[in-house]
Amino acid sequence: MTFSKKLIIASLVLPLTLGATSSFAHGDKDRKGPRGPQQECRMGDFDRGMMKELALTDNQKEQLKELRKANHDSMKAEFKKAPKPDMDAREAHMKALKDLMMADNFNSAKATELAQEMSEKRIERQVNMLSQQHKMLSVLTADQKAKFFELQQERAQDCADKPRKGKRH
Repeated sequence: MTFSKKLIIASLVLPLTLGATSSFAHGDKDRKGPRGPQQECRMGDFDRGMMKELALTDNQKEQLKELRKANHDSMKAEFKKAPKPDMDAREAHMKALKDLMMADNFNSAKATELAQEMSEKRIERQVNMLSQQHKMLSVLTADQKAKFFELQQERAQDCADKPRKGKRH
């Protein structure tokens, strides 16, 4: 085989190999592939794998599906309603933080005000998330709820036992 033929074959095989490797590394859309530590160890998550272990009835599955869809639709509508003002507010907040840090003297009152704004938004998001989780849990029976929290505890223990990747400073 001549060098030019080997070069042509290599130039065809290499992109295919790299493409296949990349798709395996990122998993598939069904969430059956490899998952990152953020998804795997997130507490309070209603992932489908955990729900399968709860032996849900068809009615419960349908109710959960409707809740997910309603939540998705409301979030989508919320973003369509006001995507730009949120970006403007975020930019204004970042400008205020920058101004605070670039000032000659530190303004404790202004820093407290900015921190409280951030805290209020985080609390609002968390309350919304807890409300959605409560709605989903209300579909389960008492035994299923107990099993769900047992599975969550097992997941938390597994995640605590896993070594963390990444740099430690």
